[in-house]
Amino acid sequence: MTGFRRTLGVNDAVIIGAGSMIGAGAFAAWAPAAEAAGTGLLVGLLIAGVVAFCNATSSAQLAALHPESGGTYVYARKELGPVWGRMAGWGFVVGKTASCAAMALTVGAYLWPEQERLVAVLAVAGITAVNLGGLSRTVAVTRVLLVVSLSALTIVVLSGWTSGEADLGRLTPIDTDIRGILQSAGFLFFAFAGYARIATLGEEVRDPAVTIPKAIPRALFGVLLLYAVIAVSALAAVDTDVLAATDAPLRPVVDAGLSAFGPVVRIGAGIAALGVLLNLIPGVSRTSLAMARRRELPAFFAHVDTARSLPLRAELTVASIVVVLVLVTELRSAIALSGVAVLSYYALTNASVLALAPEQRRWPAAIAGLGLVGCIVLIVSLPPEALVIGVVLLVGGALAGPRQADAVSER
Repeated sequence: MTGFRRTLGVNDAVIIGAGSMIGAGAFAAWAPAAEAAGTGLLVGLLIAGVVAFCNATSSAQLAALHPESGGTYVYARKELGPVWGRMAGWGFVVGKTASCAAMALTVGAYLWPEQERLVAVLAVAGITAVNLGGLSRTVAVTRVLLVVSLSALTIVVLSGWTSGEADLGRLTPIDTDIRGILQSAGFLFFAFAGYARIATLGEEVRDPAVTIPKAIPRALFGVLLLYAVIAVSALAAVDTDVLAATDAPLRPVVDAGLSAFGPVVRIGAGIAALGVLLNLIPGVSRTSLAMARRRELPAFFAHVDTARSLPLRAELTVASIVVVLVLVTELRSAIALSGVAVLSYYALTNASVLALAPEQRRWPAAIAGLGLVGCIVLIVSLPPEALVIGVVLLVGGALAGPRQADAVSER
């Protein structure tokens, strides 16, 4: 079995994690969160950040113990058992594939809303071509995308505060109930889930027991601070119903202030979403690879192309499925489905930490317990249709796995 080359350091891993988050939350998640909670989305952002922190510490601990590609698919399998491992694997594959579709649609929503789906398909094709250049090229491109994305977000924040209508009084009162706040947190968690991409790099980073536990919290806290600034700026500049009415919620913020920079921000938003897509597709393909190695997906996907040091077959298949999704789903539905599946994945991450011996934990067990409860609460708060579809896919995938895989894992 061919492995990966360990070439990535802490800074590389932080950039990949940040690149997988910025774009999702910064440009897409505000609209459904505002629709669910209005001004209460700020409380939802805090809740989502707390849950994400708990999940991050659990991911970091497990990644240090099990430095393999596959993330919680590997951790849950080893700590909880094969069925739970399969469910985690399906949670990641389903959730992140839905995230890929959401990010591709976000590119279209900002760059050419009248042809949103066409742009989304072209985005998937282009990003797949970049990824075929190998991971080292992906890191280099992600650096550039982050600079462009952060520049665009700086313009958004400045626009919010140069608007003649900017007013912190818009942030109060909180005009929703607890369910609305929790649902907004479920949507906004979509903005933080990219740090899982770091955990899937277990076979590609140098000294993973040190690199991964450092990279995940650093990427998470940096992005959380950025999101808080954007949220306050957007809410001060425009009413929440304006944010909720569009799939490109930061466009009206710019229009309210530095409207001449609108095209720059639209391009920056599209590039930011491309940055997320750039790292999501490899993450899904590597979990598919790990599942195929254990015969829970066809062995066809277990191949690693030696010339490029990447799972070429899995990556091309994931890209093809994402293209189909962008043609048949809506952006908010994709975000909701992603939330159900990815939060389920992280619930199993926290449960895996709780199954560890005390001496194996680097953080108190109570943090993992809070993360487990938080994930479950946010799952049941998301729209019912996404909850039903997500549960059916996850349970079906877990139960449909070949029984021989369980025997192989015990040898």
